[in-house]
Amino acid sequence: MSNQNTCLIFAHRGANREAAENTRAAFNKALQYPIDGIETDVQLSLDEVPVLWHDWELDKLGHPGKCIDDFNFSQLEQMDFAGYSSPDAVSEGALSFKEFIATYRGRCGLDIELKSRDGESRQRLESKILQMLAIIGTSAADGVFISSYSLPGLIFAHQHSPDLPLYYLLSGHHTQADIERFLKDYSFLAGFCLPIDIHNASIAKLLREQGKGVGVYTCNNEQEIQKALDLKANILITDYPQLALQLRDS
Repeated sequence: MSNQNTCLIFAHRGANREAAENTRAAFNKALQYPIDGIETDVQLSLDEVPVLWHDWELDKLGHPGKCIDDFNFSQLEQMDFAGYSSPDAVSEGALSFKEFIATYRGRCGLDIELKSRDGESRQRLESKILQMLAIIGTSAADGVFISSYSLPGLIFAHQHSPDLPLYYLLSGHHTQADIERFLKDYSFLAGFCLPIDIHNASIAKLLREQGKGVGVYTCNNEQEIQKALDLKANILITDYPQLALQLRDS
């Protein structure tokens, strides 16, 4: 990211408290604030089109037990991905990753979370990654990077795009010892995104000394946001970007 001395504020799935997450409305509302970036999620439709959606299932859309990969992209385009959030929401069909990049790249940083569900075939994971890389390009000096909980996915992405920044998403059970092992075994990683709950001064010092970026999620109250700022995280991911901006810039 451009200024490593400034904590960059990323809107989690867009302005998801004001519009349905991962929709055009949510991203457009987020950009009404002076945010530094947007975080979003990518899955694969049945006909292998990268699509923005976070949840594993489509219960919110009235399709309980069904997933993104149960439908072709043309079918997903006919669904309303916005209406569940508000009766006044303007209907929106599925947003493809290609349209997202074309619309929002260059307007702010983009944290692209590669989703990988348990049981997903290697073929589908690799197809998703190759299509994402084709859309992003092999390098992303304009603030685009991929994050994922899938280490195999990040390894595959690095093999095909060694210059693209890749961040490993950690969970609450990870420890500093785990991070030290990851640093040794996967030195290609540009950084780590970790829950704000497990971040601490020792981890911050370790990653700073190793020259790795640090993203923290999901910082949704003053205490969590201030902790991220005090630890000098590079990227702060939040559902409340306006609050984070106020605290950072005060």
